[in-house]
Amino acid sequence: MITLSSKILDSKNWIFLSMNRLLILIILFLNLGLKIYAKPDIQARTGILIDFHSDEVLFELDSDTQIYPASMTKIMTAIVAFDLLKKNKLSLDDKFTISENAWRLSQAGYSSMFIMINDQVSVENLLKGIIIASGNDACVALAEGIAGSESNFADMMNEKAIEIGMTSTNFTNASGINDPDNFSTVRDIALMSKYLIKNYPTYYELFAEKTFTWDRTGGEPIKQGNRNPLLYKNIGVDGVKTGYLAVEKYSLASSMIKKDRRVIAVVSGFDTKNLRSTESLKLLNWGFRNTNTFEISKKGETFFELDTWLGRKNKIKASTKEDYYLTINKKDISHLTVTLEYLGPISAPIQEGTQIANIIVSKKKEIIKKLPLYAAEDLKKVNFFRSLITSLNYLIWGDV
Repeated sequence: MITLSSKILDSKNWIFLSMNRLLILIILFLNLGLKIYAKPDIQARTGILIDFHSDEVLFELDSDTQIYPASMTKIMTAIVAFDLLKKNKLSLDDKFTISENAWRLSQAGYSSMFIMINDQVSVENLLKGIIIASGNDACVALAEGIAGSESNFADMMNEKAIEIGMTSTNFTNASGINDPDNFSTVRDIALMSKYLIKNYPTYYELFAEKTFTWDRTGGEPIKQGNRNPLLYKNIGVDGVKTGYLAVEKYSLASSMIKKDRRVIAVVSGFDTKNLRSTESLKLLNWGFRNTNTFEISKKGETFFELDTWLGRKNKIKASTKEDYYLTINKKDISHLTVTLEYLGPISAPIQEGTQIANIIVSKKKEIIKKLPLYAAEDLKKVNFFRSLITSLNYLIWGDV
């Protein structure tokens, strides 16, 4: 990921033009002769690829089509638990008693952690059983331990889904086993995956663990590998979750990071496990090869100095209230411009937090983003006599 903000302040590749008190910053990029690939032909029923930082959709295929999320449901099960852990309402050392209801799932042919009735299992082990071993029995045990019943836990999942902005999702269980009312879309699952990674970075590391050994009651320890096939390729994939149901076939939510850039892919409807793996990897690699993400501004770190009039200083610092990133196809980089737009010099007094300028991001003269800039400090007006002298200088010399 390229930081544009530092270039604004430091690079000689920027041209500064001042016309009619409108400061224009033009980014000059070299054409690097990068090979550009066509949109990938993904053999999935539905899919999406997003940039983690900019939220830009890089690729989509029927991304709002309803799907059965299968074990990708377990991402939300983990999120609910992580949220309680973060708020100190739950501890990794807490232990829950395994019910017959949870145990039965381990006997029904589903993916399981292989817990036994009346076992006392820690939250940490249940989470590993869910995330790494994809244990449906562990999902029910955790849900019952946290909410009293799986139904109550599903209500918590849906509340969280609404908070995240998952507008096309409904959860009825914690594991994703077949239920026509347990549905989502790849777009919503991508949103959920980003929320997981952004808000629980330490707990998210569990999704990268490749094995989990459960010292089960009444038998030898069971060692199971992570179901995510891309983890074993050592290519930067560090999560998130596989899924399979006969009605939906094979699905996968995955995230790849290279240096400081991350993309998230969610695909569903593959006929085979192998296709799920190869096509997901194809999509992730396509995103990195063909697009780049630029940091336009960093909240509290990127400052722009703007000219002022009748203030105690001749310039004032301005910044954005949010982090801003832009993802663009590499073939369009040479057509990208960023302009800093304001009517200046800006007259004092100026109160901190007042919008005083805009960052305009354009491609081939078409505005693709307009980002507000706010005063990062107060600027008081000079006294009457100083103001008079400044005004006379401007009238006589045309300079403040």
